Amino acid sequence: MPDLVAYTDGACSGNPGPGGWGALMRAKDGDTILKERELKGGEADTTNNRMELLAAISALEALDRPSTLTIITDSAYVKNGITGWMHGWKRNGWKTSTRKPVKNVDLWQRLDEAQSRHTVTWEWIKGHAGHEGNEKADELARAGMAPFKTGKRGKDG
Repeated sequence: MPDLVAYTDGACSGNPGPGGWGALMRAKDGDTILKERELKGGEADTTNNRMELLAAISALEALDRPSTLTIITDSAYVKNGITGWMHGWKRNGWKTSTRKPVKNVDLWQRLDEAQSRHTVTWEWIKGHAGHEGNEKADELARAGMAPFKTGKRGKDG
């Protein structure tokens, strides 16, 4: 069975501001890439953290059957949230340890639901450090943001 890996990244021009997300999905056998799929999208008014979350959500939601995969992100927010903080948030009714509402709760709940169908290993890597998969995810995120940046809209937007 091939290994499934998703590199995810978010980008934002201003925070908040126009943003994009990207995910590079790869099925691999050792070092051989068997299949690759690129996903991207964006929003006109968002934050970097929301785009990071949407990248991971989109990767998971793109899978049409329960899968085992590794999600590689340069977002400590996503990695720490999904592997550590979320358990407490859920126990506290989606409130932080200081009893404040969890920011981006809509996306955290969506990520929780999307992850529940799969067996996921989460890995954090340093962003903009020359890691090929992460650099491609960053490129996709910036491409997803491009239509929402001022002066970059097409004639239909």
